[in-house]
Amino acid sequence: MVWQQLYDPFNNIWLSSAVAAIPVVVMLVGLGFMHMKAHIAAGLGLGSALLIAIFVFGMPASMAGNATLYGAMFGLLPIGWIVLNIIFLHQLTTENGSFKVLQESLTGITDDRRIQLLLIAFSFGAFFEGAAGFGTPVAVTGAILIGLGFSPLAASGLALIANTAPVAYGALGTPVIALAAVTGLDLLELSGMIGRQLPFFSLLVPFWLIWAFAGFRGMIQIWPAILVAGLSFAIPQYLVSNFHGPWLVDVVAAITSMVSLILFLKVWKPKQVWRSTALKGRDEDATGDKIVAGAAATGAAAAPAARPDGRAVMLAWMPWVVLTVFVFIWGVPDFKKWLDTISVFKIPFTGLHNLVEKVAPVVAAPHKEAAIYTLNWLSATGSGIFIAALVSGLLMKFRLGQLFAIYWRTIKLVKMSLLTIVIMLGLGYLTRYSGLDATLGLAFANTGVFYPLFGTLLGWLGVALTGSDTAANVLFGGLQKVTAEQLGLNPVLMASANSSGGVMGKMIDAQSIVVASTATRWFGHEGDILRYVFFHSIALAVLVGLLVTLQAYVYPFTALVH
Repeated sequence: MVWQQLYDPFNNIWLSSAVAAIPVVVMLVGLGFMHMKAHIAAGLGLGSALLIAIFVFGMPASMAGNATLYGAMFGLLPIGWIVLNIIFLHQLTTENGSFKVLQESLTGITDDRRIQLLLIAFSFGAFFEGAAGFGTPVAVTGAILIGLGFSPLAASGLALIANTAPVAYGALGTPVIALAAVTGLDLLELSGMIGRQLPFFSLLVPFWLIWAFAGFRGMIQIWPAILVAGLSFAIPQYLVSNFHGPWLVDVVAAITSMVSLILFLKVWKPKQVWRSTALKGRDEDATGDKIVAGAAATGAAAAPAARPDGRAVMLAWMPWVVLTVFVFIWGVPDFKKWLDTISVFKIPFTGLHNLVEKVAPVVAAPHKEAAIYTLNWLSATGSGIFIAALVSGLLMKFRLGQLFAIYWRTIKLVKMSLLTIVIMLGLGYLTRYSGLDATLGLAFANTGVFYPLFGTLLGWLGVALTGSDTAANVLFGGLQKVTAEQLGLNPVLMASANSSGGVMGKMIDAQSIVVASTATRWFGHEGDILRYVFFHSIALAVLVGLLVTLQAYVYPFTALVH
């Protein structure tokens, strides 16, 4: 029997929305203010969501259970599978000492922590976002930053802030492709519109990132390097998205940014160098730095260690090069399709598949929600990472028995994080299939002339709830199109705003925070990370909303819409 979603059980959209928001509020308050363990806060959020979905919104209990299980399985694969194998690779490089050599080689490019942050968290992270997405960049860059001596809070929070502007074109353009599929709007028009919104923030985010880390004065001291990193990312992002399509936007922009910044550092050096010091304690600030005035001030800091030789550096970078190659290959659509032909299993949830129906005004015509779990055990990004880790381990001269032992230790290390991801994805899928998220979306849609701002924040909310710009586009893309047409706004503008606003929600979604805490070994401090990034997330989302509002109503910004 088909169940139609009910969006306004109280015949008052604001009251219905307030009740629909309870699970999210419970989880965030538990994490951010009551200092609960992440899996406990997520469990309480899931429990309240089950009660509200069944007893307030009328969802059959069996369907609610199936929706939760469906999300939990998605939490294990692909998300948890990525996290587990990234940490496995990091464990291998730590145990054989190559990670320390990599750390020293990075200081050979620059020993200024602010510029290391630009190079790794922003530029290098954007490459992994473009190639794989789904938590990979935060896992990789968080692990590297913690190895470079950043505090756990800095490594976690700053990796999350940096992983914003590239998100809309992540995993070879998957969010934009999904947005085009659910809205029926032209793919290249959507790609181009997002590419006329996000480049402003691709330029802003590096400045924002360094300001969050080093303060305004620390940021101003290296503004030329920040400008080079941001501009060399933003310009290719605009060009590729508008004149090629969404597939290679992040990959091209990230490589351009990395190369440009490294070349620039050959002719420019900061007058003051921020070098790391020993970091102790849990609650230190996000810097923990010693400021050294130029090369002449070496007496103010410990003398740098001898640089490793070229062969040692090559061997230290080898696992990460192997990882990059495998992640990129696994992201190529044709290769992924070929792997799917030999390895994919589709598991329909018979008690949920095509039994939940979205109705107006969320969609223009009634639409049944599919619920088929794709067990793509070989084509999943995490599988590419796992194979890359095995290949790297063998090249690092580990024996198979050693690899098995380290992998088992890694599983024990991240088991609670995996449990948290499973619970949080269960919560996300339950809110989707029960219509709780659509109820929140309808409240945003009732804001009239202010809809360009609030519609953008709807995308932010979607990613904060689901942990994925792709999922948020699938969730709210149709609603954005329908509402825009009713208000006389350009539907391409508002559908694109859903994705552009959504990228700023990436840093506060529970899934990303757990990935960050796992990658930096800061288990149990997800609430600290959430408090650190929340202001940055909402402030940047509002700025995206204001830009979209200008594009909707004010010349010359309206010229960017066409």
